[in-house]
Amino acid sequence: MNLIELAQIYTDLVKLEREIPEQEHHAKDQINVLRTKYHELLMAKMKQAGVPFSDRFDAANKAFELIRKEPAHS
Repeated sequence: MNLIELAQIYTDLVKLEREIPEQEHHAKDQINVLRTKYHELLMAKMKQAGVPFSDRFDAANKAFELIRKEPAHS
């Protein structure tokens, strides 16, 4: 997977997690596990691609920036 694909999956998981009601603990936990996995993959790919980030929060913000900059998402 390339950086944009990983960023898209990660950002989709973040958005999905926000939409799940708080009382749906099991679903939220499952999405959280996937989100964490893809966040780690995303950070590794960002390092490999030379995309600088200071911490995991900065990496998350940059993922959203990458997706906003994609022509299909403008």
